[in-house]
Amino acid sequence: MAGSLSKSDSSVSLEIRTKSVEQTLIPLVSQITTLVNHKDKTKVSEKAQRALVRVGQLVNLAVERFVTVGESIACEHVEIQEEMMDACREAKTAGCNIESATKLEYPIQNGIDALAKHLADKSAMIRSARQLLSAITKVLLLADRIVVKQLLLAKDKVFHSLLIVEAVTNFTDFVKSFSQFGTDMVELAHLSGDRQNDLKSEKHRAQMGSARAILEKSTMMLLTSSKTCLRHPDCQAARRNRDGVFVQMKRALDLLQHVVTDGSGLYMNGNSSPTTNGDSGIALNTSQPTASRAFKDFEDQVELTRITLIGPATEDKLQGAFDAVVEGVQDFTDSAYTSHDNREKIVQLSDSLRDQLHVLIKTGHNVSPKENHTITPELETVLLKTIEASKNLRKQLLDTAMEQASDLFKMNEDHELLRGLQRAGINGEVEYVDELTIKFDEHQEQIEEVCKLFRHMATTEPLIITAEHNDTFIHSIGPLTLFAAQTLAQYPNSKIARENLDVFADAWESQINDLSILVKEVNDVCLGKMDKLVYLSLPRPGIMSTSSSSSSKHGTTSRSLRPARLDAEEQAKIAKLGLEMKLITSEMDAETDKWEEPDNDIVKRARNMSSMAFSMYLFTRGEGALRTTQDLFVQAEFFAEEGNKLYKTVRDFAQRVPSCPIKEEMLAYVDRIPVSCQQILFTLKSSTFGKTPTFNKVDSTIQETKNLMNVIAKIVTTCFICATKFNIDYRSSPSSLSLRYRSPAQFDMRSSGSDTTDSGLSPHSDLYRSASLNRNIHCS
Repeated sequence: MAGSLSKSDSSVSLEIRTKSVEQTLIPLVSQITTLVNHKDKTKVSEKAQRALVRVGQLVNLAVERFVTVGESIACEHVEIQEEMMDACREAKTAGCNIESATKLEYPIQNGIDALAKHLADKSAMIRSARQLLSAITKVLLLADRIVVKQLLLAKDKVFHSLLIVEAVTNFTDFVKSFSQFGTDMVELAHLSGDRQNDLKSEKHRAQMGSARAILEKSTMMLLTSSKTCLRHPDCQAARRNRDGVFVQMKRALDLLQHVVTDGSGLYMNGNSSPTTNGDSGIALNTSQPTASRAFKDFEDQVELTRITLIGPATEDKLQGAFDAVVEGVQDFTDSAYTSHDNREKIVQLSDSLRDQLHVLIKTGHNVSPKENHTITPELETVLLKTIEASKNLRKQLLDTAMEQASDLFKMNEDHELLRGLQRAGINGEVEYVDELTIKFDEHQEQIEEVCKLFRHMATTEPLIITAEHNDTFIHSIGPLTLFAAQTLAQYPNSKIARENLDVFADAWESQINDLSILVKEVNDVCLGKMDKLVYLSLPRPGIMSTSSSSSSKHGTTSRSLRPARLDAEEQAKIAKLGLEMKLITSEMDAETDKWEEPDNDIVKRARNMSSMAFSMYLFTRGEGALRTTQDLFVQAEFFAEEGNKLYKTVRDFAQRVPSCPIKEEMLAYVDRIPVSCQQILFTLKSSTFGKTPTFNKVDSTIQETKNLMNVIAKIVTTCFICATKFNIDYRSSPSSLSLRYRSPAQFDMRSSGSDTTDSGLSPHSDLYRSASLNRNIHCS
């Protein structure tokens, strides 16, 4: 397995890649520094000596406790047992040596012998300190390898469950395999989120975020594309649509493993390592320097001439750096979307920089031998002009990229093309879908061109990786969206094919939104407007907004719209909950798909709650109709009310079920609904003020909603089993229900998979309400 760690792969490097290991070592380093510094003093007071002895004892005691933990880890994991035990013994020896060294007292008197003893004492302390730091670091890194192993095992579980989903040929097996895949994905999301936050390298964190984003976005696409393929097995477009999702998810898993193992020799699902594939590991082309890097290298070489002056070697380096700049500039001038005026300006400024470089080299050659030890005023002036010419060209490239992006977003062609594909698919207009496919391909090419230019302008690795992520994901999802449209055009009455196209259209628009955020971030960084950048991770954009008006009903006391950016830990936590919520709603859809006639009270109530929960998931990503925490809390209240109504509906159904173990199981689940609903309402009543309390309230609300959704999914399953086993007519109910509300202007194109029945409200529409809370809204 890829998650296994053989000894050949496990030579312990002392490179620290995680913040947790680094933070663990800091107190130890501080204490050892104190001990070593005391040995520098030739005279130490009796009080200081006693304190020194005490520090030595505390260090040794802490080491003994630490070693005990390390030895227990070694006993549990045989693959690192030998190395861990060796490191623990080394740490224990060093701790004892340090304690002994602090007890030695050498009163320094005049004389060479006494000084020699003091120096020997100091040398022994330093050796022991180095030995201890090395041993403790080894123990920590070996323990960290276990964390890596757990993450790789979780990744392997997802990969294998993904293969099972890929191989199923009927809906029954698909529901079972996808449920297992969802469980495995939640585990991987937890572990990979923790690892992402713990990584020290910004590049590695961005790579991990990129892989996790692809997996998260692809999960819903995998669900609908697989269901479509199963419903229409003879459709080639549906199969290519589904297969494309599998390909991008497998690549994301490979990237995740590459980041976790730091590109070590562990195999990657039989595929080659993506290390040579761009900065992100998933780029379309092999790694090539960006224009921003070329400019930085060139300007650094120019600055360096203040020290080296200009000889033959320096001249070659300057010319090579300039050639790299020209190579990066060519992508801007060669772009079909660069305006004629901008192209002329770029060429003119490039020529100006070339001329200025020639002047710099010529001026450097004219420096007399007597002056070659220092820069002359004339050379300094030319040097400054060369740097200014470089910055002018760089500014023009940024303006060109921004103009292309502005033109792209201004046209809003994405919305029109996607709506056109949806209408053509619903109407079965195969030829019109083909016409729109040509336009969509051209539009996608323009988007990818913008991604390429902003990769060139990005000045940091996280932003470069984000640009590559956008480019790669758009390049991948574009054709898949068209396959989904072609499938719907061939089967215009298929509700599942319609839902599938909606999911891909939503994913496309979400990625365009990510691209717009990237454009702003790159522009802000280039203009010096951002001190700290935000790279693509889960959730996106990671902003929590409070309500624009105060509300005592839900305990919020903020009076204005104040977006608060979540830190990395909060983002990861809310992202995990969001992903769990989405997977549960997917499981719910799969369970309700089992019902032959989905137009019944239980399924309608359950789907209504699933739609509400999905809207709350979208909130964790900064998407959907829930824009503020106040919107979220209102939605949660509607969710709890709908849960109480489902409780009564299932209770009525249970009266028609004969006594049996499955009925008892169903009632046990049903009795948990009122308690969960009450807990949600109790959470909503708590007062909040400020970022942290509001975040905690949001976290608790989503957690309670997720827990109740788990219960609802089990209830739907047990109800279906009872209705099928005892032949109960579940299509009617003693009570009439009015469910699923939407504003007349919002037409729902999502479904749960039935080809005959409208499945209800889209998660992108307004807040979902029940009739008792809004009697003016008409039943759909």
